[in-house]
Parts: sequence; structure tokens; C-alpha cells
Amino acid sequence: MKIAFGALLLTWLTTIALADENPVGFQSSTLSDPHNDRSLEMVVWYPSATTAATELIGDNAVFVGASAVRDAPPAAGKHPLLVLSHGYRGNWSNQIWLASALAQRGYIVAAINHPGTTTHDRSPQAAAQLWQRPVDLRRAIDRVTTQPEKFGLVANDRIAVVGHSLGGWTALEIAGARFDPDRFAHDCKAHPQLASCTVYGKINPASTSESKAALAADLRDKRVTAVVTLDLGLSRGLTDASLAALPVPALVIAAGVPSRELPAELESANLAKRLPAASSRYVEISDASHFSFMSVCKPGAQVMLEEEVPGDGIICRDGDSARSRGVIQQQITSLIAEFLQSSINKEDSL
Repeated sequence: MKIAFGALLLTWLTTIALADENPVGFQSSTLSDPHNDRSLEMVVWYPSATTAATELIGDNAVFVGASAVRDAPPAAGKHPLLVLSHGYRGNWSNQIWLASALAQRGYIVAAINHPGTTTHDRSPQAAAQLWQRPVDLRRAIDRVTTQPEKFGLVANDRIAVVGHSLGGWTALEIAGARFDPDRFAHDCKAHPQLASCTVYGKINPASTSESKAALAADLRDKRVTAVVTLDLGLSRGLTDASLAALPVPALVIAAGVPSRELPAELESANLAKRLPAASSRYVEISDASHFSFMSVCKPGAQVMLEEEVPGDGIICRDGDSARSRGVIQQQITSLIAEFLQSSINKEDSL
């Protein structure tokens, strides 16, 4: 998909205006879990009426952060809630660009670190409990919806989940899709080059009959009203029947840059064909790579990453002759915002 220069300029100017006119609050906390030893680091971006000075959140030597006011009071009124799920070895800061932009548009946006599959927590035991990822999101929804004094009042009929990579699978699971470990294992014999098969083999989530049953269980949270996947993986293990009957609208966004490990035709495009045509939409962004959905890299970051760990510089690469990552992300943000609004409009017309 391509956007005319005039439209991109308008989006850019609108984003600047929103940042000036709509202050954003930010809070971080830990969700304890004494029963399962799965504490979650959670951050929340939300609309605020504060006039306090902002600070850069998530800004580091590699990635550009976003401005917000830490612990600011929330704005009045009801707000839609969006929950973010990161990919394998990612973290809550990967989609700061999206969280900030949607908070400026009136959304409360929560993001969590999934234990075992996050940047600083790669515990094999936690990673193997793949079915806990949708439960993590449910816990985030519980916390935000029950604390309006901290984050603002949630419009309970407008709760969406957006996931990148493995987070896209997580989003579909909490929306009602079902996973078949045997189907996926069989499929990986035919497509062993896929990154999802490699990651699944490392995590080994179906090593026992109990874990296989947990992975295949119904993990839906009926409060979720829409889902968005960003160049997802692991979708080939989702059952045709559960996808065909997915009860909420779905937007599937794919990276169009050719990839052996995450080809759009075998992951996102294949998924989209199995979703209900009336309530789903598929968009492939030709110059986006799998990592275009992560934060904008600073100048020199790619070289620095390569020096530290050869191969990691790919995190900062988009497609050849691609638009800047910031412009690509403006397109993605607009697609998501328009999709979520149109989903509400469709429900209102029923």
C-alpha cells in the first residue's frame, strides 16, 4: 500500500498537533501472581489533562522513545482500551510509537512483558507455558478496568488487542482462535524454515499431555471486541474452524518485504484467507520488514548492534528503498485507528 505525500504530510502534522494538544500520562507497575509465580511488568499510556512537563519514555541508545508525563492524573470520560502483546524476545517498549500515538487519540493503552519470552526474561520454564500469554493480557485488562482513578474509565464495549509476531498469535488466542499442537507439528515438517517453527521448537510448549491440553484450550476473553495482528507468526497451528468462527473483527497487517523465515504468503496472508471475509481485513505493506513494527532506530544503532552481536543489526532494517520507519508507522497507526473505529460503527449499525 502507498500513501500520497500530501496525506502523509497531513498525518505528520496531525500527529504533532495531537502531541501538543492531547497530553499523555504514563504509569508502570508490577502485577503480582503469588499462585503461579508469574509476575508481570505492565505499563499504561492514557489521555490526561495535565500541564506538567513531559519526559522521554523508553528512549535508549538504540530506539527513539516517546514523550509522556509520568503518573499524571487521567482525563475525564470513557476511553477505549487497547492492550499490546510483544513478540518473542521483545518487550513492552517495542510498540511505544503505537501506544503513544493512540493515547494521543484518546485510547488507554496497556502493554506487558510476557515472562520467558521477553528481552530480559528468557526462563525456559516460563516460555514453555505459551498458553499463559493470553492469560497475561486478561490480567492486564482486569487491572486497568478496575482502576479508573489511575488510568481513566474504560469503555467496556471497546477493548482491543494488538500483537506483533508471537504477540499476534496471542491476540488471536484471546479473541477465540484455537491452537492445535498436532496440526502445527505436522505443518512444521513441511515448512521447517519458518521462524515460528524454530521458536516453537525452542520453547517446546507441548512436551506433556497436560501442556498440550492447556495449549489447545479455549483461551478467549469475551471482553475483547477487536484484534489486530502485526506480521504474526505461529498462525499455521490455528484451526480452520476457530478462525472461520472468530467472533470479533480482525485486522491483519503483514510485512511485504520478502522473507524466508516469515513470508507473508505462509503466515499473515494464509491467516487472512481463513478469517470471516465480512469482519476481517488484510493489508500488506510492501516496504515494511518484520522489524518495521518495532520502534524507530537512532542513527548508528544498526552498526552498534552488529558490533555487539553480529546479525542483530537486522532489527533496524526495513525494506530496500523503503520509506522511513516513522512514515511506515504513521500508516500503520492510521490503519489501526480507522479499523477500530469502523468496527465500532458496524456494531452500532446492527
